[in-house]
Amino acid sequence: QVQLVESGGGLVQAGGSLRLSCVVSGRSYFSMSAVDWYRQAPGKQRELVAGITSGGTTNYVDSVKGRFTISRDNAKNTVYLQMNSLKPEDTGVYRCYYRLYDFWGQGTQVTVSS
Repeated sequence: QVQLVESGGGLVQAGGSLRLSCVVSGRSYFSMSAVDWYRQAPGKQRELVAGITSGGTTNYVDSVKGRFTISRDNAKNTVYLQMNSLKPEDTGVYRCYYRLYDFWGQGTQVTVSS
């Protein structure tokens, strides 16, 4: 069984930074899987923010390009999302998604105040 645990969320002022972590445990075959970060704000649809393939190729939604960086550490079974220059519109619950097993983490709340 696979578990995904996100951490690193919190309350930050606009312009600040946060780093989210998604730790994958269990029989995960972590190095073989792409992992994505999604977010959902109240009253809005879930949105793909960033993704990273097993080979390290990354993609981002246009609204975060140049501000967010996704990376992975296969030795630690962890995917990171470095978020800089945060804006109030970045507020939401951020969840990681493990493509290999179609599995979601519980999420971590990010709140950006203006």
